[in-house]
Amino acid sequence: MTRIGLISDTHGWLDDAVFKHFEQCDEIWHAGDFGNTDVVEKLKAFKPLKGVYGNIDGHEIRPEYPEVLKWQCEEVKALMIHIGGYPGRYSPLAKQHLQEYQPQLFISGHSHILKVIYDDKINCLHMNPGAAGKHGWHKVRTLIRFVIDGKDMKQCEVIELGKR
Repeated sequence: MTRIGLISDTHGWLDDAVFKHFEQCDEIWHAGDFGNTDVVEKLKAFKPLKGVYGNIDGHEIRPEYPEVLKWQCEEVKALMIHIGGYPGRYSPLAKQHLQEYQPQLFISGHSHILKVIYDDKINCLHMNPGAAGKHGWHKVRTLIRFVIDGKDMKQCEVIELGKR
């Protein structure tokens, strides 16, 4: 069983509450727009960190975090792309990798809109944790916690950090 803390769009600001909410997590996954290396270093020092770069992430983050990340967590194939879209409106890059890789879990960020949607057409769960930072048009900062147990994805919790 792997407990995951999913975060995105911190835009250089990390709420101390993230550490409390992710305390029991085994890993943190960041879906891009870290904003700066301070966010990266704080998260890496706390838990193992996987992530992709976002459109605001510059030369200091892009060498360490790719645009597209594919991996397996337990028996679940995962794909992460910052600007990935969502079921019915995937970005061209996401469409290509979803078709080629055929993951069970697709994670994106960028929109600042929290979504957890199952795509029946491709048998894939899509997650976007919304935005945890203070920059953007979202009204409430959000995170997701969930568990991967073998091939099962379960115990999905939406966490509100408060107003932007």
